[in-house]
Amino acid sequence: MSKTMHDTVAADAREPLGTGASLAGVRDASDPALLPTGAPMAMPAQDFWSTVEHDRQRKRATVSVVATRTAVFGGAALLTAMFAAELYDVLSVAEATPLQIVFLVLSTLAFGWIALGSMSAALGFFSLVSGDRPDTIELPDAAGPLVARTALLFPVYHEEPASIAGTIEAIANDLESRDRANVFDVFILSDTRGDDKGAAEEEIYRNLAERLRGIVPVYYRRRLKNAARKSGNIKDWVERFGAAYPHFVILDADSVMSGETLVRLARAMERDPRAGLIQTVPRLTGGSTLLQRLQQFAAHVYGPIVASGLAVWHREEGNYWGHNAIIRTAAFASSAGLPELAGRAPFGGHIQSHDFVEAVLLQRAGYGVHMAPTLDGSYEGLPPTLSDLVVRDRRWAQGNLQHLSIVAANGLTTMGRVHLFMGAVSYLASAIWAASLVVGVLLAIQSQNVLPNYFPESRSLFPIWPEMDPGAAARLFLGTMGVVLLPKLLGLILEIRRSQRARETLGAVRATAGVLLETVFSMMLAPILMLTQTVAVTEIFLRRDSGWNAQTRANGEVRFADALRFHAPHMALGVVTAVISFAVAPALVLWMSPVLLGLLLAAPIGWLVSREASPALSAVLSTPEDRDPPSILRHVYSATASWRLRAADLRLEAANDQSPVMSQDAAA
Repeated sequence: MSKTMHDTVAADAREPLGTGASLAGVRDASDPALLPTGAPMAMPAQDFWSTVEHDRQRKRATVSVVATRTAVFGGAALLTAMFAAELYDVLSVAEATPLQIVFLVLSTLAFGWIALGSMSAALGFFSLVSGDRPDTIELPDAAGPLVARTALLFPVYHEEPASIAGTIEAIANDLESRDRANVFDVFILSDTRGDDKGAAEEEIYRNLAERLRGIVPVYYRRRLKNAARKSGNIKDWVERFGAAYPHFVILDADSVMSGETLVRLARAMERDPRAGLIQTVPRLTGGSTLLQRLQQFAAHVYGPIVASGLAVWHREEGNYWGHNAIIRTAAFASSAGLPELAGRAPFGGHIQSHDFVEAVLLQRAGYGVHMAPTLDGSYEGLPPTLSDLVVRDRRWAQGNLQHLSIVAANGLTTMGRVHLFMGAVSYLASAIWAASLVVGVLLAIQSQNVLPNYFPESRSLFPIWPEMDPGAAARLFLGTMGVVLLPKLLGLILEIRRSQRARETLGAVRATAGVLLETVFSMMLAPILMLTQTVAVTEIFLRRDSGWNAQTRANGEVRFADALRFHAPHMALGVVTAVISFAVAPALVLWMSPVLLGLLLAAPIGWLVSREASPALSAVLSTPEDRDPPSILRHVYSATASWRLRAADLRLEAANDQSPVMSQDAAA
């Protein structure tokens, strides 16, 4: 049926693009002629709390998978226990006070979260060094047969149409060059609000469909009501057109995937009927601000070991990040329909971070959720400024904390519960770290104003004198820094090896300098992000909804006055904390200096990282994609530039059409 639909739509340029009017009705604000014939597929909402019975049998974890998971969590637990023991020795004189116990618990929890990440990264490092491929599914080459049709879905919400059009044109031409365009269709699924903006983007996409006619069919629709946001956007497509496509690929507005990558993903899905989803690990590209350069460099150097480590112990019970992934349509429709949660936002209502939950529901139904960290050809962009990053992070924090209400749902796999819980903890960890710092300052105040109890036991005839153990404090500091910096060190080792194999001149020097620079900036940015995430967590528990705002993707000038205004609370807190710390003990300022420095300099740092990176910094932080962009990215850049010119022409034509008719005198 799907091939017939494609042939009917694409074969004759004189015919309209589709006959979707019967399905569109009042659901769309866009022209129904821009849609294909409908192919409905039911997508019922799942019940988290009912008894789950599925025909598909889950694959049991092998001994090796159990061993790797035990190594990650057991190793993290061992490191955390050692940290707690050393910290107890540092804190306690004779017996710990209640405040010391609170500090011990908070610090141990914060360290445990870091230790788990470091152990996972170490596992990924050893997997890559040993030559193993951490991909959890076989990825065939792109030369073999491909039968099933695949839809490429671009959910958009107030995005630049020219950028989307450029990406689609480049992907379509790349598929055409491989003679595989005939099994892919493109859908632009818009939730943009406003008739003027909607009409402008519709005109661009209508032109795109005409330009790519005969290569790849391009369909467009804009919903009248954007219920359930992105997840509702995808569900609307599944229910109206999903039956025509065995698989679909989700791409964000800043996503790019090469034709070879798309074909390999589609072939992998055809080979393994148990696979419900395959998640790629996108490379970060296209940034020009210092913040973007720092994140791109970090993702390039540390990302491979982090992603590989996750793949090794997740196996086919992996996670989903909402884009740059291929999904089996029937599996998704039958098992991943999201219900409305009881109550109001932020904990009730529609599920905000839907991707994690959809992956968990696919696992519950017995489908594999895979990760392919070694697959190249998958790319995405990132926010240009620190304020944009914070806004996105606030929305993610709300979505991840919302998962706490469904982590105990019936029928979930153990790994599914781990994913939901870890997503929430990733934001709670900042609040825990902030609380430990506050308690640490209170401990310092207590030590200056409360006399120690030299006779903790009333029967003792001799006092117990305080004995400081500088060796324990030094071990604690060095051990903590070692665990924190371990992923950076392992990533640097792999990057030096890669640069040597690629025969890159000064590759090792550039990599080392880049890691040092990124480490300094990450230490400066950490307390700022800690505070913003702590505020976000507090707001969420106070029932404040984040809303749904369009993301900023284009770079824009950030004035220092704006940065000062945005970071004023961070700097004020830094000043107050510095004054209190100095009043308690000057040495406390030194202990708090990593946090204080980032807070006191928050505005200059936020302003600096949000500006375009200098040529020198760009060179140090450059990635292989920066120095020699892959052909798909070069084509995206050139096609986007062309579409921006076309968009300007269309705006000019529209303005001329709307201008009043000139008088004969004026015309003369």
